[in-house]
Amino acid sequence: MAKLIHTMVRVGDLPRSVNFYSDAFGLNETHRLDFPTFTLVYLGNEASQAELELTFNKNQEAPYVHGTAYGHVAFAQADLDRSHARMVAAGYAPTPIKQLEQDGVVLARFFFMSDPDGYKIEVLQEAGHYR
Repeated sequence: MAKLIHTMVRVGDLPRSVNFYSDAFGLNETHRLDFPTFTLVYLGNEASQAELELTFNKNQEAPYVHGTAYGHVAFAQADLDRSHARMVAAGYAPTPIKQLEQDGVVLARFFFMSDPDGYKIEVLQEAGHYR
């Protein structure tokens, strides 16, 4: 059985991205590996064993192209309305909160936003399948 340990995204401004994920989602640097041409920064918190790996290529000048296959990274929040209000106040421009229903049952409440490099992030109400 395999264990999910991290998801990686390439970033253009490492300090800006570290600050964003810390402020927006409470992720803190767990460790850093610095090499001559790139740096790997791992972010995490006590809510999950999985980490987010930020890869900073030191000679990359142009913004990364995400392509059409990339989807999003998702985070669960205990209080979605409060989280949304905080993201609005921080200037992160989240989309309005939406919900998915099936047969009159709410399956998910969520909103989307983007990180400093344009990666999509889904923020879900912590409930049901999304814990």
